[in-house]
Amino acid sequence: MAERLETPETLQAAIEFFSDPDRCHAYMVQMRWPDGIVTCPICNKPNPRYLEKQRRFECKSKHPRRQFSVKVGTIFEDSPVPLKSWLLAMWQITNCKNGISSYELARALGVTQKTAWFMNHRIRLAMQGDDGGMLEGEVEVDETYIGGKARNMHPRKKRALGTKNMGAMRGGGFPGKVTVMGLLERKAGEKHSRVRTKVVQSVRKHHLHAEIAKNVPDGTTVYTDALMSYRDLGLYYQHKVIDHAERYVDGVVHTNGLENYWSLLKRTIGGTYVSVEPFHLFRYLDEQAFRFNQRSDNDAARFAKTLRHVTGRRVTYETLIGHPEKQSA
Repeated sequence: MAERLETPETLQAAIEFFSDPDRCHAYMVQMRWPDGIVTCPICNKPNPRYLEKQRRFECKSKHPRRQFSVKVGTIFEDSPVPLKSWLLAMWQITNCKNGISSYELARALGVTQKTAWFMNHRIRLAMQGDDGGMLEGEVEVDETYIGGKARNMHPRKKRALGTKNMGAMRGGGFPGKVTVMGLLERKAGEKHSRVRTKVVQSVRKHHLHAEIAKNVPDGTTVYTDALMSYRDLGLYYQHKVIDHAERYVDGVVHTNGLENYWSLLKRTIGGTYVSVEPFHLFRYLDEQAFRFNQRSDNDAARFAKTLRHVTGRRVTYETLIGHPEKQSA
Protein backbone atom coordinates (compact mmCIF):
# COMPACT_ATOMS: atom_id res chain seq x y z
CA MET A 1 0.00 0.00 0.00
CA ALA A 2 1.34 3.44 -0.92
CA GLU A 3 2.38 5.79 1.84
CA ARG A 4 -0.38 8.22 2.78
CA LEU A 5 0.36 11.83 1.86
CA GLU A 6 -0.43 14.55 4.38
CA THR A 7 -2.18 17.73 3.25
CA PRO A 8 0.18 20.75 3.38
CA GLU A 9 -0.64 23.26 6.12
CA THR A 10 0.40 26.57 4.47
CA LEU A 11 0.45 28.14 1.02
CA GLN A 12 4.24 27.94 0.89
CA ALA A 13 4.11 24.26 1.79
CA ALA A 14 1.38 23.71 -0.82
CA ILE A 15 3.50 25.33 -3.56
CA GLU A 16 6.42 23.03 -2.74
CA PHE A 17 4.22 19.95 -2.27
CA PHE A 18 2.34 20.27 -5.56
CA SER A 19 5.42 21.17 -7.61
CA ASP A 20 5.96 17.45 -8.27
CA PRO A 21 3.44 16.12 -10.89
CA ASP A 22 3.73 12.55 -9.54
CA ARG A 23 2.93 13.74 -6.03
CA CYS A 24 -0.05 15.73 -7.36
CA HIS A 25 -1.35 12.60 -9.06
CA ALA A 26 -0.84 10.41 -5.98
CA TYR A 27 -2.53 12.96 -3.71
CA MET A 28 -5.52 13.28 -6.04
CA VAL A 29 -5.88 9.50 -6.20
CA GLN A 30 -5.77 9.38 -2.40
CA MET A 31 -8.45 12.06 -2.03
CA ARG A 32 -10.74 10.72 -4.77
CA TRP A 33 -10.56 7.06 -3.75
CA PRO A 34 -9.86 7.16 0.02
CA ASP A 35 -10.36 3.39 0.37
CA GLY A 36 -7.45 2.83 -2.03
CA ILE A 37 -9.59 1.09 -4.68
CA VAL A 38 -9.52 2.99 -7.98
CA THR A 39 -12.67 2.48 -10.07
CA CYS A 40 -13.41 3.26 -13.71
CA PRO A 41 -15.65 6.37 -14.01
CA ILE A 42 -17.40 4.81 -17.04
CA CYS A 43 -18.28 1.27 -15.88
CA ASN A 44 -17.27 1.41 -12.17
CA LYS A 45 -15.08 -1.66 -12.50
CA PRO A 46 -12.35 -1.63 -9.80
CA ASN A 47 -8.57 -1.98 -10.02
CA PRO A 48 -7.73 -0.72 -13.52
CA ARG A 49 -4.18 -0.99 -14.87
CA TYR A 50 -1.95 2.00 -14.12
CA LEU A 51 0.03 3.44 -17.03
CA GLU A 52 2.88 5.06 -15.13
CA LYS A 53 4.46 7.05 -17.94
CA GLN A 54 1.14 8.68 -18.85
CA ARG A 55 -0.19 8.97 -15.29
CA ARG A 56 -3.40 7.40 -16.53
CA PHE A 57 -5.45 4.31 -15.76
CA GLU A 58 -6.83 1.75 -18.21
CA CYS A 59 -9.98 -0.17 -17.41
CA LYS A 60 -9.73 -3.95 -17.85
CA SER A 61 -13.09 -3.98 -19.62
CA LYS A 62 -13.23 -2.98 -23.26
CA HIS A 63 -15.40 0.07 -23.84
CA PRO A 64 -15.04 3.65 -25.19
CA ARG A 65 -12.81 5.91 -23.09
CA ARG A 66 -11.36 2.96 -21.18
CA GLN A 67 -8.26 5.07 -20.45
CA PHE A 68 -8.83 7.84 -17.93
CA SER A 69 -6.94 10.22 -15.69
CA VAL A 70 -7.77 11.41 -12.17
CA LYS A 71 -9.41 14.48 -13.78
CA VAL A 72 -12.16 12.50 -15.53
CA GLY A 73 -15.52 12.84 -13.80
CA THR A 74 -14.43 15.90 -11.82
CA ILE A 75 -14.54 19.68 -12.20
CA PHE A 76 -11.05 19.39 -13.76
CA GLU A 77 -12.18 17.24 -16.71
CA ASP A 78 -11.14 18.30 -20.23
CA SER A 79 -8.93 21.06 -18.87
CA PRO A 80 -5.42 21.50 -20.33
CA VAL A 81 -4.39 23.32 -17.14
CA PRO A 82 -2.02 21.06 -15.15
CA LEU A 83 -3.28 19.51 -11.94
CA LYS A 84 -0.79 21.43 -9.80
CA SER A 85 -2.26 24.74 -11.02
CA TRP A 86 -5.77 23.55 -10.23
CA LEU A 87 -4.80 22.52 -6.71
CA LEU A 88 -3.02 25.81 -6.00
CA ALA A 89 -6.00 27.76 -7.36
CA MET A 90 -8.31 25.76 -5.09
CA TRP A 91 -6.04 26.41 -2.10
CA GLN A 92 -6.24 30.16 -2.65
CA ILE A 93 -9.97 30.50 -3.30
CA THR A 94 -10.88 28.35 -0.28
CA ASN A 95 -8.53 30.15 2.10
CA CYS A 96 -8.43 33.82 1.02
CA LYS A 97 -10.96 35.47 3.34
CA ASN A 98 -12.24 37.86 0.66
CA GLY A 99 -11.71 35.54 -2.31
CA ILE A 100 -9.31 35.96 -5.20
CA SER A 101 -10.17 37.67 -8.48
CA SER A 102 -9.64 36.04 -11.86
CA TYR A 103 -7.05 38.70 -12.75
CA GLU A 104 -5.00 37.99 -9.63
CA LEU A 105 -5.30 34.24 -10.13
CA ALA A 106 -4.26 34.58 -13.79
CA ARG A 107 -1.08 36.43 -12.76
CA ALA A 108 -0.28 33.88 -10.05
CA LEU A 109 -0.72 30.82 -12.30
CA GLY A 110 0.48 32.25 -15.62
CA VAL A 111 -2.81 31.64 -17.45
CA THR A 112 -5.21 34.00 -19.21
CA GLN A 113 -7.88 35.90 -17.27
CA LYS A 114 -10.57 33.98 -19.16
CA THR A 115 -9.07 30.67 -18.06
CA ALA A 116 -8.73 31.85 -14.46
CA TRP A 117 -12.37 33.03 -14.46
CA PHE A 118 -13.49 29.60 -15.68
CA MET A 119 -11.34 27.88 -13.05
CA ASN A 120 -12.79 30.03 -10.27
CA HIS A 121 -16.35 29.12 -11.23
CA ARG A 122 -15.55 25.42 -11.43
CA ILE A 123 -14.01 25.51 -7.97
CA ARG A 124 -17.05 27.40 -6.62
CA LEU A 125 -19.14 24.45 -7.78
CA ALA A 126 -17.11 22.17 -5.49
CA MET A 127 -17.65 24.66 -2.63
CA GLN A 128 -21.42 24.43 -3.04
CA GLY A 129 -23.02 23.29 0.21
CA ASP A 130 -25.26 20.25 0.43
CA ASP A 131 -27.58 22.14 2.84
CA GLY A 132 -28.40 18.89 4.58
CA GLY A 133 -30.77 19.00 7.56
CA MET A 134 -32.68 21.87 9.08
CA LEU A 135 -31.41 24.89 10.99
CA GLU A 136 -32.09 24.52 14.71
CA GLY A 137 -32.03 26.47 17.96
CA GLU A 138 -32.22 30.21 17.35
CA VAL A 139 -32.32 31.40 13.74
CA GLU A 140 -31.90 34.90 12.34
CA VAL A 141 -33.60 35.77 9.05
CA ASP A 142 -32.78 38.86 7.02
CA GLU A 143 -32.45 40.06 3.45
CA THR A 144 -30.12 42.35 1.56
CA TYR A 145 -29.70 43.79 -1.92
CA ILE A 146 -26.67 43.25 -4.14
CA GLY A 147 -25.92 45.58 -7.02
CA GLY A 148 -24.30 48.81 -8.14
CA LYS A 149 -24.81 52.02 -6.21
CA ALA A 150 -27.41 54.35 -7.65
CA ARG A 151 -25.07 57.34 -7.47
CA ASN A 152 -22.66 55.58 -9.85
CA MET A 153 -25.32 54.94 -12.52
CA HIS A 154 -25.59 56.93 -15.71
CA PRO A 155 -28.60 59.30 -15.57
CA ARG A 156 -30.13 57.57 -18.59
CA LYS A 157 -30.02 54.21 -16.81
CA LYS A 158 -31.51 55.72 -13.68
CA ARG A 159 -34.46 57.03 -15.67
CA ALA A 160 -34.96 53.67 -17.39
CA LEU A 161 -34.88 51.75 -14.11
CA GLY A 162 -37.19 54.25 -12.48
CA THR A 163 -39.91 53.67 -15.06
CA LYS A 164 -39.49 49.94 -15.72
CA ASN A 165 -39.01 48.59 -12.21
CA MET A 166 -41.70 50.20 -10.12
CA GLY A 167 -43.14 46.74 -9.50
CA ALA A 168 -39.84 45.63 -7.98
CA MET A 169 -39.85 48.67 -5.72
CA ARG A 170 -43.34 47.86 -4.48
CA GLY A 171 -42.11 44.33 -3.76
CA GLY A 172 -39.53 45.69 -1.34
CA GLY A 173 -36.51 45.70 -3.64
CA PHE A 174 -34.53 48.34 -5.48
CA PRO A 175 -34.21 48.85 -9.24
CA GLY A 176 -31.04 47.29 -10.63
CA LYS A 177 -30.34 45.21 -7.52
CA VAL A 178 -30.75 41.52 -6.72
CA THR A 179 -32.51 40.38 -3.54
CA VAL A 180 -30.61 37.90 -1.38
CA MET A 181 -32.17 36.16 1.62
CA GLY A 182 -30.09 34.81 4.50
CA LEU A 183 -30.76 32.43 7.40
CA LEU A 184 -28.25 32.15 10.22
CA GLU A 185 -28.29 29.49 12.91
CA ARG A 186 -26.80 31.06 16.01
CA LYS A 187 -23.90 29.57 17.92
CA ALA A 188 -24.91 27.03 20.53
CA GLY A 189 -22.29 25.59 22.89
CA GLU A 190 -19.40 24.14 20.86
CA LYS A 191 -21.39 24.45 17.64
CA HIS A 192 -20.46 27.50 15.55
CA SER A 193 -23.06 29.61 13.79
CA ARG A 194 -23.72 28.71 10.16
CA VAL A 195 -25.42 30.53 7.34
CA ARG A 196 -27.45 29.76 4.24
CA THR A 197 -28.13 32.30 1.52
CA LYS A 198 -30.19 32.30 -1.63
CA VAL A 199 -31.19 34.67 -4.39
CA VAL A 200 -34.95 35.27 -4.18
CA GLN A 201 -37.27 36.88 -6.68
CA SER A 202 -38.52 39.48 -4.22
CA VAL A 203 -39.13 40.11 -0.51
CA ARG A 204 -42.81 39.36 -0.85
CA LYS A 205 -44.30 37.12 1.83
CA HIS A 206 -44.73 33.94 -0.25
CA HIS A 207 -41.10 34.00 -1.43
CA LEU A 208 -39.58 34.51 2.04
CA HIS A 209 -41.92 32.15 3.90
CA ALA A 210 -41.24 29.35 1.40
CA GLU A 211 -37.47 29.53 2.05
CA ILE A 212 -37.94 29.66 5.82
CA ALA A 213 -40.21 26.60 5.71
CA LYS A 214 -37.57 24.67 3.70
CA ASN A 215 -34.80 25.34 6.21
CA VAL A 216 -36.35 25.93 9.65
CA PRO A 217 -38.60 23.44 11.51
CA ASP A 218 -41.84 24.60 13.11
CA GLY A 219 -41.53 25.86 16.68
CA THR A 220 -38.01 27.27 16.24
CA THR A 221 -37.20 30.70 17.65
CA VAL A 222 -36.85 33.05 14.67
CA TYR A 223 -35.52 36.62 14.82
CA THR A 224 -36.35 39.10 12.06
CA ASP A 225 -36.65 42.84 11.51
CA ALA A 226 -40.02 44.56 11.19
CA LEU A 227 -40.53 43.85 7.47
CA MET A 228 -44.25 43.25 6.89
CA SER A 229 -43.54 40.06 4.90
CA TYR A 230 -42.50 38.35 8.17
CA ARG A 231 -45.72 39.35 9.96
CA ASP A 232 -47.41 35.91 10.10
CA LEU A 233 -44.36 33.84 11.09
CA GLY A 234 -45.75 33.65 14.63
CA LEU A 235 -48.29 31.07 13.42
CA TYR A 236 -45.51 28.49 13.01
CA TYR A 237 -42.47 29.82 14.91
CA GLN A 238 -41.56 31.66 18.09
CA HIS A 239 -41.21 34.92 16.21
CA LYS A 240 -39.22 37.78 17.79
CA VAL A 241 -39.10 41.14 15.98
CA ILE A 242 -36.60 43.97 16.23
CA ASP A 243 -37.75 47.27 14.73
CA HIS A 244 -34.67 49.01 13.31
CA ALA A 245 -36.52 52.32 13.29
CA GLU A 246 -36.34 52.21 17.11
CA ARG A 247 -33.24 50.15 17.98
CA TYR A 248 -30.92 47.49 16.60
CA VAL A 249 -30.61 45.30 19.70
CA ASP A 250 -33.09 44.39 22.41
CA GLY A 251 -31.37 41.78 24.57
CA VAL A 252 -31.08 38.65 22.43
CA VAL A 253 -33.54 40.01 19.87
CA HIS A 254 -31.49 41.23 16.89
CA THR A 255 -30.25 40.23 13.45
CA ASN A 256 -26.67 41.41 13.97
CA GLY A 257 -25.22 38.02 13.06
CA LEU A 258 -26.57 38.30 9.54
CA GLU A 259 -25.77 42.01 9.34
CA ASN A 260 -22.13 41.12 10.02
CA TYR A 261 -22.27 38.42 7.38
CA TRP A 262 -23.72 40.84 4.81
CA SER A 263 -20.78 43.13 5.53
CA LEU A 264 -18.32 40.30 4.75
CA LEU A 265 -20.20 39.34 1.59
CA LYS A 266 -20.37 42.88 0.21
CA ARG A 267 -16.73 43.51 1.02
CA THR A 268 -15.83 40.42 -1.01
CA ILE A 269 -18.04 41.30 -3.97
CA GLY A 270 -17.28 45.02 -4.02
CA GLY A 271 -13.62 44.84 -3.05
CA THR A 272 -12.36 41.68 -4.77
CA TYR A 273 -14.71 40.88 -7.63
CA VAL A 274 -15.92 44.47 -8.23
CA SER A 275 -18.56 43.48 -10.80
CA VAL A 276 -20.76 40.38 -10.51
CA GLU A 277 -23.47 39.50 -13.00
CA PRO A 278 -26.83 38.57 -11.39
CA PHE A 279 -26.73 35.36 -13.46
CA HIS A 280 -23.66 34.23 -11.49
CA LEU A 281 -24.45 35.72 -8.08
CA PHE A 282 -25.53 32.41 -6.51
CA ARG A 283 -22.05 30.98 -7.16
CA TYR A 284 -20.40 33.83 -5.23
CA LEU A 285 -22.91 33.29 -2.42
CA ASP A 286 -21.90 29.62 -2.25
CA GLU A 287 -18.23 30.58 -2.07
CA GLN A 288 -18.67 33.06 0.78
CA ALA A 289 -21.04 30.78 2.74
CA PHE A 290 -18.52 27.92 2.50
CA ARG A 291 -15.67 29.97 3.94
CA PHE A 292 -17.92 31.35 6.69
CA ASN A 293 -19.31 27.96 7.70
CA GLN A 294 -15.85 26.35 7.67
CA ARG A 295 -14.08 29.25 9.41
CA SER A 296 -13.24 27.09 12.45
CA ASP A 297 -11.20 24.73 10.22
CA ASN A 298 -7.59 25.41 9.33
CA ASP A 299 -6.46 26.07 5.75
CA ALA A 300 -5.60 22.42 5.09
CA ALA A 301 -9.00 21.18 6.29
CA ARG A 302 -10.93 23.66 4.13
CA PHE A 303 -8.83 22.73 1.10
CA ALA A 304 -9.27 18.99 1.66
CA LYS A 305 -13.03 19.36 2.21
CA THR A 306 -13.40 21.18 -1.12
CA LEU A 307 -11.25 18.65 -2.97
CA ARG A 308 -13.48 15.81 -1.75
CA HIS A 309 -16.42 17.43 -3.57
CA VAL A 310 -14.88 17.78 -7.04
CA THR A 311 -16.21 14.41 -8.28
CA GLY A 312 -19.54 14.26 -10.06
CA ARG A 313 -19.75 18.03 -10.46
CA ARG A 314 -19.03 19.74 -13.71
CA VAL A 315 -19.97 22.96 -15.45
CA THR A 316 -19.07 23.83 -19.03
CA TYR A 317 -17.97 27.24 -20.28
CA GLU A 318 -21.08 27.45 -22.50
CA THR A 319 -23.31 27.01 -19.45
CA LEU A 320 -21.41 29.68 -17.54
CA ILE A 321 -21.82 32.26 -20.29
CA GLY A 322 -25.51 31.39 -20.74
CA HIS A 323 -25.34 29.39 -23.96
CA PRO A 324 -25.91 25.72 -22.91
CA GLU A 325 -27.24 24.91 -26.40
CA LYS A 326 -23.68 25.34 -27.73
CA GLN A 327 -22.27 22.52 -25.61
CA SER A 328 -20.53 19.82 -27.55
CA ALA A 329 -21.79 16.26 -27.35
